[in-house]
Amino acid sequence: MIKYQYIIDKIREIYNEPKGFIPLHAPVFIGNEKKYLEECIDSTFVSSVGKFVDLFEEKIAKYTGSKKAVVCINGTNAIHIALKLVGVDIDDEVLIQPLTFIATANAICYCGAIPIFIDVEKNTLGLSPEALEEFLISETVLKPEGCFNKTTGRRVKACVPMHTFGHPCRIDKISKICNKFNIELIEDAAESIGSYYKGIHTGTIGKIGVLSFNGNKTITSGGGGMLLFNDEELAHKAKHLTTQAKIAHPWDFIHDEIGYNYRMPNINAALGVAQLENLNLYLNNKRLLAKTYSDFFESSSIFFFHEPGNCLSNYWLNTIIFDSIEERDIFLKESNAQGVMTRPVWRLMHKLPMFESCKKGSLTNSEWLEDRIVNIPSSVNI
Repeated sequence: MIKYQYIIDKIREIYNEPKGFIPLHAPVFIGNEKKYLEECIDSTFVSSVGKFVDLFEEKIAKYTGSKKAVVCINGTNAIHIALKLVGVDIDDEVLIQPLTFIATANAICYCGAIPIFIDVEKNTLGLSPEALEEFLISETVLKPEGCFNKTTGRRVKACVPMHTFGHPCRIDKISKICNKFNIELIEDAAESIGSYYKGIHTGTIGKIGVLSFNGNKTITSGGGGMLLFNDEELAHKAKHLTTQAKIAHPWDFIHDEIGYNYRMPNINAALGVAQLENLNLYLNNKRLLAKTYSDFFESSSIFFFHEPGNCLSNYWLNTIIFDSIEERDIFLKESNAQGVMTRPVWRLMHKLPMFESCKKGSLTNSEWLEDRIVNIPSSVNI
């Protein structure tokens, strides 16, 4: 007997797929993707110069309400550049949640900095403001030159909370705490395009926000990331750094600092512009899907994760929470064996070998959630 057959059957009913494979989150191409790609190819501007690069930045800035947006090759590059822009340097410490995708922690290491892990909240899946403040009060000291870890002596330079699975964290509280302790705030909004906290789009409250357009995101440019700014001068600096720090000149090659080849190709931006035109359709569809799942699990002992208070979530990945790791693993085995893709949450960062020695606060909620979370199919279902 298959214990969770009823859930598997419901997912197949939702996607009208009685036998075939159902992915966790597949892209949908129903708009001008082919048209814009052909236009891009015909123009011969398929690399990092072309009209779609500028257009994608302009449209994302307008959609999110940020003053400026700067594209990158992917979200990981975007986090790396964001950290560099706020001054994260070798041996600095950066506060993040352990329940996150590894890109966040990796980008910190690219700067020669060190991640410090702070617990999440069960009701947002994002960084806990209370746990953050408790750590800073007990473990750090404020000096004229910044916030410093009492134990390590290192500067605590930045904080990078994530809006997990598209659900906004309590970013206003986190922002106030960061301001109090002179810590730069970068929002990892990679999963949350179309999500709002108290009417403000995610990624626009911190000093810099980061979006991702990977193939499994709500909209995709194949690969891609975006930096969001309310500081136009900082945005200009980001564009300079992501294009090899080259000074504009009709023919000469002059570079004034170490730069990075992080500029998104025009061909990817063309895809992104087309996808963005249907974003509201996708978001409405995903909220309907979440409502369907919510109604289905209402009479079940399995908890369906709803958007937190004061939030409008994009429900990038629908999430259910089991009573135990044993029940979670039974469902994972049964669903994947039948071609319905489900997955647990990421392995917590502090449990990975390269981060085992990093300092951390009490991570009770993160460890509880790690044992129980499962993401279920969440593709737009047109």
